[in-house]
Amino acid sequence: MDTWEDDAADQRTCLICGDRATGLHYGIISCEGCKGFFKRSICNKRVYRCNRDKNCEMSRKQRNRCQYCRLLKCLQMGMNRKAIREDGMPGGRNKSIGPVQITEEEIERIMSGQEFKEEVPEHTWGNNGDSDHSSPSNGASEGNQPSPASTLSSNRSAEMNGYTAALRDQYINTSMSTHYHLLPHLFSYAAQSGLLTPQPRSLYPQSHPLVLQLVAAEDLAPLTTPMLIEDGYKVTQVELFALLCRLADELLFRQISWIKKLPFFCELSIEDYTCLLSSTWQELILLSCLTIYSAQIFGDLADVTAKYTPSDEELQGFSEDGMEVMERLIYLYRKFNQLKISNEEYACMKAINFLNQDIRGLSNVSQLEQLNKRYWYVCQDYIEYKYPHQPKRFPEIMMCLPEIRYIAGKLVNVPLEQLPLLFKAVLHSCKSSLTSYRTGPAPCLTASSGN
Repeated sequence: MDTWEDDAADQRTCLICGDRATGLHYGIISCEGCKGFFKRSICNKRVYRCNRDKNCEMSRKQRNRCQYCRLLKCLQMGMNRKAIREDGMPGGRNKSIGPVQITEEEIERIMSGQEFKEEVPEHTWGNNGDSDHSSPSNGASEGNQPSPASTLSSNRSAEMNGYTAALRDQYINTSMSTHYHLLPHLFSYAAQSGLLTPQPRSLYPQSHPLVLQLVAAEDLAPLTTPMLIEDGYKVTQVELFALLCRLADELLFRQISWIKKLPFFCELSIEDYTCLLSSTWQELILLSCLTIYSAQIFGDLADVTAKYTPSDEELQGFSEDGMEVMERLIYLYRKFNQLKISNEEYACMKAINFLNQDIRGLSNVSQLEQLNKRYWYVCQDYIEYKYPHQPKRFPEIMMCLPEIRYIAGKLVNVPLEQLPLLFKAVLHSCKSSLTSYRTGPAPCLTASSGN
């Protein structure tokens, strides 16, 4: 397997510039050039400037022309600056497979030099001896110009065409806090220049059977929790909460059954599986609700929540965390709806998310890292083969995972009594967006299809 994975890595393209990748560097697949650039930028606490619109092309030939946009894309794609050794020597620390979650505020602090404020002047730029020979003439744009991510977030708010605003007025009788329009970077990096279009190639022999084994482990049958209700019946908060609990029980039971069917089940201890499940079950349930079970969740469950009318007290008491989770779930729903995730992609995403070696209390971290790496490569190999004309598809799908983890973490902070209102708001808004933005079937696919 290791030999195949090494061979597979030779065929990958850098997620930053599209050059030939040499492996996983600081959490993402990248080339030696971008790996070195990112390390130098972070270790030397460099602050760059862009004299254009902070949306410069990133390709193998163009990557050296603007250091600001190159570092911005490294951060947006999920490069982990904490994996760089503090002494700048080779060999990273806190290794992780896959991109890391980083907020727009964190990115802005790094790009503006706020994190390095005490040691480096805020308005330093130029190549500073950088071996990439970037031109210092590209380093002078207005410092108060909004970042492209912030601009895109504002545009996305406008694209809502009022359905979230109407929902907020109807169900959340309060104004939106200003910082909630800054949505996660996974929706902004797509505006960056595209990766180099890969050449058509065959699927690695080991990829297909591994993907099929992951799909076979999934329970793709419809959920059995009753979600039908008589016309005219008014659902109470307690009844809706009880229904949500029954759904969560069924979904959790399916995750437990799924673990026992995994192709690598015998490679890890029961203790590690217990630790992994206890840390990721909310993420796994959320992922399944947005993909393979979305037809029922955004159909049958949405119909039930439509018959629940929250009280004025519930509306006024809706929390800031609940509002943020609502907006993030709506955008993530739209992202999955746009991508049309297949069962194969879902199964790979789920395995990669589950095999998280950064969770505390694990006994066999190295084995987890190898398994995560294996299915990371399998997923990329399958997607690039199945969708040769969508070179951005794999990074777009992978960037949804840290967002799912973030939302799952935020859900813990939402009071239990607010969950019925939260689900009503999300499902109402997503159903409205489905009507407004799509005319086809629900986003849940039961079979993959190449484009």
